[in-house]
Amino acid sequence: MNIAVTEGQALMPPPFSAGLDAWSQTTGRPGSPGYDGAFGASVVITDPDFGGCLELLKTEQVQRLRWRGEVPMRPGLYLRVRARVKAISGALASVRVGAWAGNAAGDAVGAVPLAGPEVSLTGFGEVVEVSAVIGSGARGGVDMAWGTAPVFGHFGLDLTGPNGGIVRIDDITIEDVSAFWLSEQIGLVDVRDYGTVGDGVSDDHAAFEAAAAAAAGRILVVPAGSYRIGDHLSIPGPVRFEGTLVMDMQHRLLCQSNFDLPTYAAAFGSEDAGFRKGVQALFHFTEHVSFDLRGQRVRLDGPVDVAALAGVDDFAARRVIANGQIDLVASGDWDSVTVNRQATYDPSTPLQLTGMQNLAGVPVGARVTGAGVGREVHVRDKNVAAGTVTLSQPLHGGAMTQNFTFTRDAYALDFSGFENLRRFEVQYVEFLCRSAGNAIMLPLDGGIIRVNDCTFNRPKDRAITSIGRGCQGLLIDHCQFLAPDMALPAQDRNSIAFNVNANDAKIRSNRAVMWGHFGIMNGAGHLITGNHYFLGDTQPQGIRRGGIVLTQVNVKTTITGNYIDNNFIEWTNEHSAEPAHDTGFSFGGLTVVGNTFTCNDVAPWFSWIVIKPYGPGHFLQGLNVNGNVFRTINGRIDRVESVDTSFATLDFGRTRNVIFDNNAFNGVDVPAQSPLVIRHDQTGAAGTWTVDTAGRLPFQGWARTVSALVMEGAFTGDGGVARTQMPYVTVQHGPDNDRIRLNWPEATQGRAVVTIRVDNPL
Repeated sequence: MNIAVTEGQALMPPPFSAGLDAWSQTTGRPGSPGYDGAFGASVVITDPDFGGCLELLKTEQVQRLRWRGEVPMRPGLYLRVRARVKAISGALASVRVGAWAGNAAGDAVGAVPLAGPEVSLTGFGEVVEVSAVIGSGARGGVDMAWGTAPVFGHFGLDLTGPNGGIVRIDDITIEDVSAFWLSEQIGLVDVRDYGTVGDGVSDDHAAFEAAAAAAAGRILVVPAGSYRIGDHLSIPGPVRFEGTLVMDMQHRLLCQSNFDLPTYAAAFGSEDAGFRKGVQALFHFTEHVSFDLRGQRVRLDGPVDVAALAGVDDFAARRVIANGQIDLVASGDWDSVTVNRQATYDPSTPLQLTGMQNLAGVPVGARVTGAGVGREVHVRDKNVAAGTVTLSQPLHGGAMTQNFTFTRDAYALDFSGFENLRRFEVQYVEFLCRSAGNAIMLPLDGGIIRVNDCTFNRPKDRAITSIGRGCQGLLIDHCQFLAPDMALPAQDRNSIAFNVNANDAKIRSNRAVMWGHFGIMNGAGHLITGNHYFLGDTQPQGIRRGGIVLTQVNVKTTITGNYIDNNFIEWTNEHSAEPAHDTGFSFGGLTVVGNTFTCNDVAPWFSWIVIKPYGPGHFLQGLNVNGNVFRTINGRIDRVESVDTSFATLDFGRTRNVIFDNNAFNGVDVPAQSPLVIRHDQTGAAGTWTVDTAGRLPFQGWARTVSALVMEGAFTGDGGVARTQMPYVTVQHGPDNDRIRLNWPEATQGRAVVTIRVDNPL
């Protein structure tokens, strides 16, 4: 016999051979008359069909047989009562499953069915089976639906029809068959019920669609197996994968209720494959704008070409990848590709290299290096037939034909296949790069890409790279950048946290640790605020490099509230095909306000603000450095600002609109100021007073304007004769043009307070 147990309680009645005292003639309740010693009831030990069984003479209109055992009932429990019966002699009766239902008080529950389907005995010795299912719900196949009032029952058989017949009854079985209705009870639909094969070869697409439609909000269960899906598949309701799917790259899986990494990883048997399929679906899915990693790690074996997965190259709706870790697993797929090619550059076509052979081997997105090439110049496009390459930025080296090096790094999220991508976001993701590959390559064009609350942990040499103008309006907020080469001296590092080619980037509240450069930024209209980026090392008299490098002359950029630690603001025009100034704007539009600058163990010639013109004729025409704190540790420096004259210097005769004021200097020998207030004491009467700025004008510029002159106290001639006439002023005196003269009508002595400016504000 099959003994069924539900929640630790045996459901099976004892065999008749164990005695008839367990069997009642009526309800099965305690005190009801039993069959032990009753007339017409006996145990047969050796029946050829049943072995041990009960032989019973029918003497009542409804002859009842009930087990005295209390069988528990509860919602969701379904029991099947079965017995085999045969007629031996006399009148042929009918037989059915019978029951008595009791409530918690032990009283009978009325208004519930107490009998199952009736079976007629049509011949002697013919074995028939009688059964009935009893449960709480009126489901298909349930013969006695009891609801929730009964909490236990007594089960057995009823003999009906004419009296006088003798029947033999095999041992009665009671089985828990709740599993027959499991999918309905807990809301499950099994794809196997709709014809899936699950052999990894046969196309199960139609069966999955039918099962998903039938689920109607219930959970779709995909049991163990390999299911080939030969087309796009959309699953509207919740789904649970134990088996895995096999889908070609172009076919998409849309899990509308479980759009997250755990579901997709389970569906495809790995985090890598699941992540790629989830990202693919993100671009074809209107029910969700975010692919949620659910705090889990994605181990990527190689770069994710997002545009190739999506099958589109233009996308403008907001989409998000969020909440997890992308972990780069070392493999050959992360290797950089480096090639050398000869090409010609003509400044008249500033974004093009021409005359290239074997151009097919030069990848789009490759970084270009060579003489006359600025930092972070990339291949934006190429024309193999014409032998031309389109660059992300011009070259400053003038007309040339030379060998260039093209280096294409691998990126975890590579968006370079998008001609236009807008409003894409990456949030709360750690890129654990392990120096294997880089993190994010931005699209060719587009904008308003946002990266917030992310950690970039040791990429190979770049965290976020722009190869075109997809960085327009780029937002990088609350991120942490951990460099791969922080153990090297600052001058030996090659890493760059991010670069920008277009306008209006917002770089806010980030932290960067020991990169070669924090950001290389072309374009204008940037806001750089609240960041802490420290790029130093432990070398005595150490060399420091630019943290933020601005590569356009008229930048319209604000740098405010940052902690600029062991690096400097570098301002160049290295991304200019005509670096010499001819017409138009020169260096201007920069506001540096309220920052804390610090350095330690640096050479005295270190400066925190460095302008580096790549051609002659440039000048300052709009710079505000105000309210900053400059502090050195373990040594002093000469000054906080300087001009790098490697290629050219500034024309200080054209300086305009420069404010360098209200700053605090600690450990700086020559604090710069403009307007510069000087108290000049003339101890001997002279017709000409020379006032020396002593190099305190910003960038050691010229004394171009005297905006105020006040005589402090009496001013007299020889012998103390009072003077009443004021002098006139001439500017730009001395070998460095950094002195002014006060020219008196008569020889005069006294004290003058003079305000001198490095610029002409008019």
